Amino acid sequence: MLLFSDFFQSMWENLQFHFCDPVGLTHMCVAFLLNLLVVWIIVQFFYYPKARRRDYYFTFLLLSASIFMLIYLMDGSKMEIGAALGLFAVFGIIRYRTESVPIREMTYLFFLVALSVVNGTASELSVVEKVVANVFFILIAWIGEFALHDSKTSCKYVLYDNIELIKPDRYDDLVADLEKRLGLDILRVEVGGVDFLKDSATLRIYYNDPDRVGEKTVDSMTKVRKRDAFA
Repeated sequence: MLLFSDFFQSMWENLQFHFCDPVGLTHMCVAFLLNLLVVWIIVQFFYYPKARRRDYYFTFLLLSASIFMLIYLMDGSKMEIGAALGLFAVFGIIRYRTESVPIREMTYLFFLVALSVVNGTASELSVVEKVVANVFFILIAWIGEFALHDSKTSCKYVLYDNIELIKPDRYDDLVADLEKRLGLDILRVEVGGVDFLKDSATLRIYYNDPDRVGEKTVDSMTKVRKRDAFA
């Protein structure tokens, strides 16, 4: 009778262990929330104020959470982490090549994937070490967005109709005409593709924008294909 009692008690303990591991569950929740918090800080305060793209906001959060859970739950399995990242690379090549994804968005995409991989695999690190590592990620994003970026200069494409002014010797006239028609303080102008049949040219204009409302970089302009506009 005592033997059966010990047997059932051992089975119950094993069942409890496999059903719920409080230590492992707590560790997973803390790591997931830390990763989600850091990703949200980077997207909300560094990326979104300039881009104002809700679609990429959604993509960054969900992709980061997916990569984190994939890496974290694969810990100790037969599948190598390199294979998982290879699957993501294949997915990125197949999916994101079908749509023109700006360089800034792609940079944030892989930056947040790397952040999620680090948080998902660093199971041997303490909470303090993980926090410090994530602070480094935030610091890098802050330096890239604010410390190394000229926040007063913006850029946009313009489809220009007066191709007589695109000649090098009439550069000053071109700038004066653009400033009069656009009402902008233009810093420099680059001439791209020229269509003599339609008497038009594609210009890339850099101008002074002290207010800097929203993201106005070349990569955010989707009306003109860059491979057709600029070599």
